[in-house]
Amino acid sequence: MPADDGKCYLTDVANAETLLRLVQSVPSPRAEPIKLWLAKVGYERMQEMSDPALALERARTTWQQHGRSEK
Repeated sequence: MPADDGKCYLTDVANAETLLRLVQSVPSPRAEPIKLWLAKVGYERMQEMSDPALALERARTTWQQHGRSEK
């Protein structure tokens, strides 16, 4: 990957799927809250796949939390 100095260096990289798998494999109590959050979010997305209205409601809530108009 190119660095700030213009040179290219070998770098370890990972995509989102790989990073999530790494988090799953960490055997630490400190990683447990992240694992629980990932499980919760995954479950919510599975529910949204079966009922798209849930996804729309989540999007509306997020939109309003960012201070945007309800219209």
